[in-house]
Amino acid sequence: MTSSPTADLLARAADLDAADPLASFREQFITPPPAELLSYLDGNSLGRPLEATARLVDEFIREQWGGRLIRGWDEGWLEWPLTLGDRLGSVALGAGPGQVVIADSTTVLIYKLARAAVDARPGRRKVVLDTDNFPTDRYVLEGIAAERDLELVWIETDPATGIDPAQVAGVVDADTALVLFSHVAYRSGWLADVAEINRIAHEAGALAMWDLCHSAGSVPIELDAWGVDLAVGCTYKYLNGGPGAPAFAYLRRESQGELRQPIQGWMGHRASFEMGPGYEAADGIRALLSGTPPILAMVPLHANLDMLAAAGIDAVRAKSLLLTDYVLELADEWLAPHGVTVTSPRDPDRRGGHVTLRRDGFREFLEPLWDSGVIPDYRRPDGLRIGPAPLSTSFTEVHQGLTVLRDLLRANPR
Repeated sequence: MTSSPTADLLARAADLDAADPLASFREQFITPPPAELLSYLDGNSLGRPLEATARLVDEFIREQWGGRLIRGWDEGWLEWPLTLGDRLGSVALGAGPGQVVIADSTTVLIYKLARAAVDARPGRRKVVLDTDNFPTDRYVLEGIAAERDLELVWIETDPATGIDPAQVAGVVDADTALVLFSHVAYRSGWLADVAEINRIAHEAGALAMWDLCHSAGSVPIELDAWGVDLAVGCTYKYLNGGPGAPAFAYLRRESQGELRQPIQGWMGHRASFEMGPGYEAADGIRALLSGTPPILAMVPLHANLDMLAAAGIDAVRAKSLLLTDYVLELADEWLAPHGVTVTSPRDPDRRGGHVTLRRDGFREFLEPLWDSGVIPDYRRPDGLRIGPAPLSTSFTEVHQGLTVLRDLLRANPR
């Protein structure tokens, strides 16, 4: 008696789970009962909370905030943006100390760094970006271009792939001040060739900036080795920092004396508590700070960086590729016969941590999926993003979620 393809795929999930060296990390997450959450496939949008995070937040409120009150600022809080930045740089970004800071939102940090970058290239009027980058990146650069009378040079990118070095080489020239792209494309999951694009930008004398929101904590990053000038990313996706968690900024050490960010607040002053007349920027990465650091919002990062350090980013990437390979396998076997196409790279060297599935009318599937306890993400046009998080998602969970999607497709033929 031969087994059915469905049984084989379920057995494959069980085998992959049994062989998973990161399986024990799933126990560290707060997990609702299956009746409420069957399959969470949106780790690329909002990571799940850790049990340790709940304990740390409670301890911080009761003991540090409640117990130490304002004394906490002198007992370490003021240094958290830098010390946590260094830890994040070491664990996930390939960045040496003194180059990463935790502060603000992604949007604000993109503005700070991009404005500083174009101001550091006076006389150059062009900023290069792509049409399918995340809206915030595009909107911020549009605003900066209007402020500084700059020209935006748009590269038309295929939403099913992403930015390619040849496209960059075709438009970057001696009048280019800055290029800004995403390491992993938010829609397709395309993994860009950062080092080669940086080389092209630098040959023209331009600065290269990267959005790491969909790669930090999921894909190995080597900011120092790749020659990245500036980078920004969020901490609430694969880094599990929680809704609205603060973002991070990277500024290469060699550029810290050259670039001056435009939002001059007291925390970026060389002597914040002198509160004297006139602004004098602090030395080093502290100069990227503006207002009071969001200390309470940083608490989850302590637990999450401990977990990521214990797991290792290379092991996380290895499991991520196995998870997305399995998504592709299920999509080809179960979903393609119902008109579903894959709009993410099949080449693992060019694929980030999520897979986007497309079918006309997928928007109407989101509510019944959520009602069934299956939570993917939706992005126009007609795309379901399947984003398994390697430290919290099992292969069986992926199987369960896509089983529900398959059954919905069967019940709703085109």
